[in-house]
Amino acid sequence: MYKHELSSNLKTYNPKPQGCSSSSSAGRAAHLLIGGLVVQSLAAQSACLNEDLKEMLESNKESLKLEAMKRIVGLIAKGKSASELFPAVVKNVASKNIELKKLVYVYLVRYAEKQQDLALLSISTFQRALKDPNQFIRASALRVLSSIRVPIIVPIMMLAIKEAAADLSPYVRKTSAHAIQKLYSLDPDQKEQLIEVIEKLLKDKSTLVAGSVVMAFEEVCPDRIDLIHKNYRKLCNLLVDVEEWGQVVIISMLTRYARTQFTSPWTEVRGAEFDENKAFYDSDSEEKKDQTEAKPYIMDPDHRLLLRNTKPLLQSRNTAVVMAVAQLYWHLAPKHEVSIVTKSLVRLLRSHREVQYIVLQNIATMSIQRKGMFEPFIKSFYVRSTDATHIKTLKLEILTNLANEANISTILREFQTYVKSQDKAFAAATIQAIGRCATNISEVTDTCLNGLVLLLSNRDETVVAESIVVIKKLLQTQPTQHGDIIKHMAKLFDNVTVPMARASILWLMGEYCEKVPKIAPDVLRKMAKTFTAEEDIVKLQTVNLAAKLYLTNSKQTKLLTQYILNLGKYDQNYDIRDRTRFIRQLIVPNEKSGALSKYARRILLAPKPAPGLESAFKDRDRYQLGTLSHSLNLKATGYQELPDWPAVAPDQSVRNVEIVEPCPCVCTESGSESEEESSEDSEKTSSDSGKSSSGSEKSSSESESDQKKKKKTKKAPQKKSKPAGDRYTEIPAVCHNLKHCLFPQNDSKKPTFRTSGISLFYMSFQVTTSSFGPLKTYELLHHMTGKGLSAKYHFPRQPCLYQPSMVAVQVILTNSSDHALEEIHIGDQSPASLNIHCFNTIERLEPGASVTVSMGIDFSDSTQAANFQLCTKEDQFSVSIQPAVGELLMASTMTEQDFCKEQGKLQGMNEASATITMATANASRQAINKQVLSVANVGEVPSSQNNFSRFAGQTVSSRALVLVSLELSESSGALLTINTEKSVMASMLLQDLKQALAQA
Repeated sequence: MYKHELSSNLKTYNPKPQGCSSSSSAGRAAHLLIGGLVVQSLAAQSACLNEDLKEMLESNKESLKLEAMKRIVGLIAKGKSASELFPAVVKNVASKNIELKKLVYVYLVRYAEKQQDLALLSISTFQRALKDPNQFIRASALRVLSSIRVPIIVPIMMLAIKEAAADLSPYVRKTSAHAIQKLYSLDPDQKEQLIEVIEKLLKDKSTLVAGSVVMAFEEVCPDRIDLIHKNYRKLCNLLVDVEEWGQVVIISMLTRYARTQFTSPWTEVRGAEFDENKAFYDSDSEEKKDQTEAKPYIMDPDHRLLLRNTKPLLQSRNTAVVMAVAQLYWHLAPKHEVSIVTKSLVRLLRSHREVQYIVLQNIATMSIQRKGMFEPFIKSFYVRSTDATHIKTLKLEILTNLANEANISTILREFQTYVKSQDKAFAAATIQAIGRCATNISEVTDTCLNGLVLLLSNRDETVVAESIVVIKKLLQTQPTQHGDIIKHMAKLFDNVTVPMARASILWLMGEYCEKVPKIAPDVLRKMAKTFTAEEDIVKLQTVNLAAKLYLTNSKQTKLLTQYILNLGKYDQNYDIRDRTRFIRQLIVPNEKSGALSKYARRILLAPKPAPGLESAFKDRDRYQLGTLSHSLNLKATGYQELPDWPAVAPDQSVRNVEIVEPCPCVCTESGSESEEESSEDSEKTSSDSGKSSSGSEKSSSESESDQKKKKKTKKAPQKKSKPAGDRYTEIPAVCHNLKHCLFPQNDSKKPTFRTSGISLFYMSFQVTTSSFGPLKTYELLHHMTGKGLSAKYHFPRQPCLYQPSMVAVQVILTNSSDHALEEIHIGDQSPASLNIHCFNTIERLEPGASVTVSMGIDFSDSTQAANFQLCTKEDQFSVSIQPAVGELLMASTMTEQDFCKEQGKLQGMNEASATITMATANASRQAINKQVLSVANVGEVPSSQNNFSRFAGQTVSSRALVLVSLELSESSGALLTINTEKSVMASMLLQDLKQALAQA
């Protein structure tokens, strides 16, 4: 409404009212009066608009508040100030409406730095929002917190960044990477702590985080190359899927990294290395010289990986990405491979003029060293009438760089057209380009010089002046052959007014005065008349001409020279005064003159080297292509030099990532049995459970076991007997984590219960297997869908043997068909960032047979499903394993005192609670424990209070403590409390426990 009123007032306002003359005082007064009234009107309407928005923000209706925030954000987007509304907006930061809260955070990010005092009043609200279940609210709260530029909240910002870096949402982790740069600029002393967070985020497998954390790395610690080693290959492989601006940052960083880790690919053949066992005698060494062969250059596989993974990005729609890949190939690729970027760069010339300017600058630098790259596309650099002057000039530069004997005639025809352009600066640049072509290609020097002489008769003074300057430089290369041209230029002297052109003619007259002995004195005579009115550069050349003529033709010019020297002695410019006094003492001998005057002729008339007409981009290759420094030809603030290639490549093993594999040795009950015993025991268990294998496989396994039995009889000690009622098997384990591991063997006929006593010694609290928890089996693949192959899975709630951060999963595969299934294995996985340890391929599964296999999945403390393909030799089936939140925990044992101590540390935002009404069947403490253990893999904590039940656990991936307490009341109600840093996990676990305890 107000927008329309403002626009209508502006349309009706006429800055020059009818009947008022702008020259009259009355007209000016009316003009100012009306202008002042319009400004007052606009200010009043703006104030009225702000008042209406304040009323809407303070209303009780969420819809009005939301509408007000939309209008405010719209004003900000149009560049209008809305800072006066800050107090009214910040009141709604605690709103429960998600959409309203998002808009409030957008506003606060914009104005938090300007209104720091008011923003600090809401800092507790931002801290609470960091634990919000909505990822966008958590990210927005961190963004606002990092936008408050007050040193006093640096510790709070650091804590928030560390927590966000471990968030389950990649969007929040990305925001934490952005906050790192803000905190570093606010307090550089936090560098070491921020590097720890960067190191953690660099290991993140999410493509959303990669670009942001590399940007933080470049800002905080670009010299810490050691942080990149282990993540180099991951970054190369993720590059295609990263956002566009993240790709630019990563490519730039990897370019510098590669220049420090790989040897130069530009030396194709290298000499043989020095032989340490070189013969002592010369005769032997001479024979070995003949045998020595040059070794070809072999590219490092990681170097090739970078080039291969960046090549597809040349097809990117983002011009910055294409330019980044082009500069990477220019600085890193072998010379014969650089040409693949040519088509992509030429394609960018169809973009906006701003893009064209940067791309043409880089092509101009590249075309100096490697003309062959762009010669096939020379027509793409022809100037168009719609091009801006700076674009035309760059295209001229490139055409001149690409000129050779084969295409010079075509290029000169283009230049003839450009000289006639109405754009004076472009026409002058064309004449300079013609001069460069004449210098670089000797075959066309005379042709270019004759063409420039013809331009001296041009009506355009700028063209004539530029032609004279270029001709002067060309004549220095062949002065003896062009006396007529010098005479012709002397005749044009009176008509030339451009100072540089006049100075060039005077320099030619003085330099070659002996070739024009009649014309030069006359030119000096004319200059003596107008000396005081000339520009400084013309005066200096007049003094030089007078000195040279005094030495070569003193009879005619002695008086003229003295007159000009007297004029110059009292000139206003001190350079001219100094030059005049120097010349007088040099050429006019007197008593005060020293020995220098004897050499005046050799000093002033010495032969001078011809100037080289070089490209303005000749030295720009010292800067990295695509950078601001390259564009400005000046080292900009923050520019990082591109390192030189190392003479010897550093150790490439630093980029190898260690993969945790199960230890080949077996932790037995006594810890002293040999590998042969463990291998035999594993074969026994496999033979018990592998009755489904074929007859041929049985016979082969029996023969192998017989051979091992023979070996065992020599030194096998008597093993201890085990309880008859229990079915145990010894399995391989990671030796430094698990000792004396006895896991229950699954039996389909009897219910299986988990035993306690398995502890991981590196944790703060002992992690055990939970007790009294019956297995829940889930269907993974139905036999109808799987064409006879069915699969079920369950969580054994045991520590995973493959990696400590993985959740153990057991899968039961059954062949329900009438034929054998072969090569059962895991195929493609989704998401790609999910870490899954697959079971080994099952070569053959007979009809009616079943086999149990183990897997490990790193869910990263998230209930996100692990999707993968279960494959046979003929078919592929898409399946999914989605864990309940309770299966992401590991049971812990602790005392009641430790429980209360740790619970006291996890108060406030780290606590979630709810009052529940339990079913009658769950009223007893034993029933409560049974229900809790069925939902979550936690350990029971002994309690001295009968009305309290306590449980403790840790998240599998991050080892965050999870404490569950249940306080029973006299009625059937109870207070359920969960304390953990993982707020999202706490809310989900709270709902599951409420549902389980409320049902009988």
